[in-house]
Amino acid sequence: MGNPAHLTTPVVAPGTVPGWATLVRAPNPGPMTLDGTNTWVLRLPELDGCLVVDPGPLDEAHLAAVAAHAPIAGVLVTHGHPDHTEGLARFLELTGAPVIQAAPGIQRIPTPGHTADSVSYLVRETKSPAVLSGDTVLGSGTTVVAHPDGDLGDYLASLDRLARLGPVTVLPGHGPPLADCAAAASFYRGHRLARLAQVRDLVAAGATTPAQIVAAAYADVDRVLWPAAELSVRAALGHLERLAEEQETEPGSVRLDTP
Repeated sequence: MGNPAHLTTPVVAPGTVPGWATLVRAPNPGPMTLDGTNTWVLRLPELDGCLVVDPGPLDEAHLAAVAAHAPIAGVLVTHGHPDHTEGLARFLELTGAPVIQAAPGIQRIPTPGHTADSVSYLVRETKSPAVLSGDTVLGSGTTVVAHPDGDLGDYLASLDRLARLGPVTVLPGHGPPLADCAAAASFYRGHRLARLAQVRDLVAAGATTPAQIVAAAYADVDRVLWPAAELSVRAALGHLERLAEEQETEPGSVRLDTP
């Protein structure tokens, strides 16, 4: 589950897929998945066989196309949303590959926020390093902070973590590659803070439910995306409540009717 924004172009300059990576896109396009879920096949010199990142949905033709890159040495998962992992068990049956947490040449980076279990993987290939960002950073648009599993404070910290990687290529879970991870993470952080300020202002102006905030803040966004936007709004409200508590102010000033 990825994209609750109306942006359809890359948030920074588009990048190129490095020679050690192959994109196999799943046939599940939609408002939340853009052109479909990106399954990445990695061939690194340190490994015998390929690594697969996010097998994708339970689609036999897609899984067979990924498995055709055999031998598969292992499977990495960025997070547990079904569009990334629904086909995992079947893919393991097809290939006999194990699910792994790390591999030579790859650094696992916890990046919670979109979901609590979100991770990214930095491939430290000296000539063409890249980070596989799952849904933490997308190739176009912005991502949902999937409350209550997702957390805005965690998400902002994860963006800071990714920004420190510098101008490496981003291989996202949806959309095209991006040329500069630091620039993309900074854009995302600015966007999320602007949304947070919107939510704060709307509460101050009298909004009493997340649905009211969505209707005002996302008025120019296709209504099919409003349920996802409401998840991010609820995450923003929770973040504001925590900030109020930390500042020893009245939490009720930002608490709404959120069942």
